Order: sequence, then structure tokens, then C-alpha cells
Amino acid sequence: MTLLFTIFLLVFITQLISWIGQSVLLELVYALYLRVFHAATAERQRKLKSNLLKLKAELLQTSAQDQFAKWAKLRRSVDKGLADLEKLNGEISARKSGFSMRFNSAIWILTTGLQFFVGWWYRRAAVFYLPPGWLGPLGWWLALPFAPAGSVSVGVWQMACKRVLKVGERVVKEISAVRMAEAERAEVLKEKEKAAKAE
Repeated sequence: MTLLFTIFLLVFITQLISWIGQSVLLELVYALYLRVFHAATAERQRKLKSNLLKLKAELLQTSAQDQFAKWAKLRRSVDKGLADLEKLNGEISARKSGFSMRFNSAIWILTTGLQFFVGWWYRRAAVFYLPPGWLGPLGWWLALPFAPAGSVSVGVWQMACKRVLKVGERVVKEISAVRMAEAERAEVLKEKEKAAKAE
């Protein structure tokens, strides 16, 4: 029974990552990674951005003709700040590309790679047995490729779990679309009632 739930859990986690989106997860995990392991860099970037915005606002309020010396000084400060920010953003971007490669590799290993490994390791094991004669002569294909006859193999169970989760996803999306349409329809009716009362 544990093999049955282990395979379902692996397929569920893979589908959950697919639903959320690997890029969304990457952004969330990278933001957390940046705050935990590179807090000084993130804080420096935040301060540099806020300082740059203040300098730009002050530059826009300063007349280039009437206060040229002040305007030129502010302009040099803004240019230097932009160069520093660009350099810092380059460092962060390089760090992010390395992190992205490691993160995507870890996600692949923890989902697809682990599913392949479990499928290979338990290729001859039965996830569970069906009642004798339940599907008649067609029951043999549930045991493909190497599981004992009359059982459900790991590969077939993985495909069945994935299919059920995809159908569940479709049902949830359709239900939410129907609810959103009903809410929009109710909003339109309220607007019509308000318009009718106003006349």
C-alpha cells in the first residue's frame, strides 16, 4: 500500500509544480534565497533604487538653466547611481542564472527523475492486485511491462494517477469559470437594477 501512495504523491507533486508553474516557484524561492543568503546585496540594491528615485525627482525639479551647477552635480550623481545599479543588477542576474540552473535540476530530479527511478526500481512489483477475471482477457495490459499477471504495474499506476489529476484540474477550472460567469452576471443584473431605480 505504501508504494501506491508514494507513487500518487510523486505524481501529485509533479502536477502541483506544473499547475503553479516552475518559473513562479523559481521567483519565489530565489527571492527567499536572496533574502536569506544575500541579504546585504538585496538591501544595497533596494537602497540604491530608492536613492536613485529621490535624486531623479530632485533633478526633475531643478532647472538646468537657472541652477546649472546643482543640476550638473545631480546629473552626475544620477549617472553614477545608474552605473552602480546596473553593475549590481548584473551581479544579481549572474547569481540568479546559476541558481536557476541548480533549482531546475533539483526540481527535475525530485519529480521526473524520482518517478523514473521508482518506476525502474519497482518495475517487477505489483502496486496492487485486481480481483481475478475482473477485466477478463484484457487484464494483462495493466501489468505491463514486467509486473505479475493480474496486477497493476508502477507505470500504469503512474499514468492513471496523472490522468485523474489532469481530469480533476479540468473540473476545478470549469467550476471556477462557471462561478466567475455567474458572479459577472449577478453584477450586471445589479447594475441594471440600479439604473432602473435611478430613472
